[in-house]
Amino acid sequence: MANTLTNLIPSLYAGLDTVSREATGYIPAVHRDTTADRAAVGQAVTYPIAPAGAGVNITPAMAIPEPADQTIGNGSITITKARAYPFGFVGEERLGLDNNGAGFSRVQSDMFAQAVRGIVNEIEADIAAAAAAGASRAWGTPGTLPFLTNTNDVSQLGKILTDNGAPMSDRNLVLNTTAGASLRTLYGINTDRDWSSRPFNERGVLATPHNMAVRETGQSVSHTGGTAAGATTNDVGYAVGATTITLASAGTGAIEAGDVITFAGDSHQYVVVTGDGAVGGGGTVVLQEPGLRQAIGGAETAITVVNDGGSPTVEDYDVAGVAFYRNAIVLAARAPALPEEGDAAIDSMMMIDQNSGLPLEIRVYAAYRKVRYEVACAWGVDVPQPRHTALLIS
Repeated sequence: MANTLTNLIPSLYAGLDTVSREATGYIPAVHRDTTADRAAVGQAVTYPIAPAGAGVNITPAMAIPEPADQTIGNGSITITKARAYPFGFVGEERLGLDNNGAGFSRVQSDMFAQAVRGIVNEIEADIAAAAAAGASRAWGTPGTLPFLTNTNDVSQLGKILTDNGAPMSDRNLVLNTTAGASLRTLYGINTDRDWSSRPFNERGVLATPHNMAVRETGQSVSHTGGTAAGATTNDVGYAVGATTITLASAGTGAIEAGDVITFAGDSHQYVVVTGDGAVGGGGTVVLQEPGLRQAIGGAETAITVVNDGGSPTVEDYDVAGVAFYRNAIVLAARAPALPEEGDAAIDSMMMIDQNSGLPLEIRVYAAYRKVRYEVACAWGVDVPQPRHTALLIS
């Protein structure tokens, strides 16, 4: 059998140059564990975590001091999706395309590019959703566009990361295109530049205000929660760092996962990991780590749920962006699993998408007078360090 996919490589990359592509800001900014190894849905993929260094006193000696042993830790991420974007042709279609002058190879290359576009956008959207849900705290005002007059929003996001102990290096801020346009206007950014000479993890960086590499994503995330009103904590009191807060039996509506809340006397905006639904039931809400930045006294304390002030009053906001230290968010991408005996594909190859840097598998299946092509990938996303992320809302 001829190696059909090798012959298709020029068409594959030609299509990628002609089909529109959305911005992929998260994929190059997060920690990526991407190889051509195969993985199945539900399989755990491990990645290394280097321990914090420890300092020692300098003591002059004629022998070189032995360095302390260190144990390299690891985290794991579960492959949650194995997806393919397929398309096919029958013999008559191919003959018709060639006879009408459009050319089969041109249409085929564009269909490959659309398949790559679709799967990359799906992976980018999964990262965007996970990053927003895993953020430690929030900054911003719903209904108010960031970067209207200055970059204070970037500075405040950086403050959240710094207060939570995030490393000062390799910080990223990925914005939706609306917030990105606002920042471009403020900065007068010109993006007509040659990215080919830059390392992949630096491509697409609009600016680096306050030591934050800013990128854009084409995948928008918004949140619509419950309709909580009049909620209060109970009268037990909570120390700095507390994450589970018990509610008094007061108020109406519900506090939902993803809501952003504040407590009376404390201006920090906390992201809710889980809510128990009805506010009046005296249940609990769990805050994202590292929890409270300011203690709550031993009296019932009012809870305000951030919203845009619209009607009806619901806890809604747009995710203008997420700031994070690179290793706070992990993407594991693999080729999908196959039976040990193989399957009916007549050929396959791995390709690197030049727009996202992701390894994608191309497979071709020959059937009765018809051929199926597909672009496939298996992946999972995790936020192992929520404290090193911060949410920008608008």
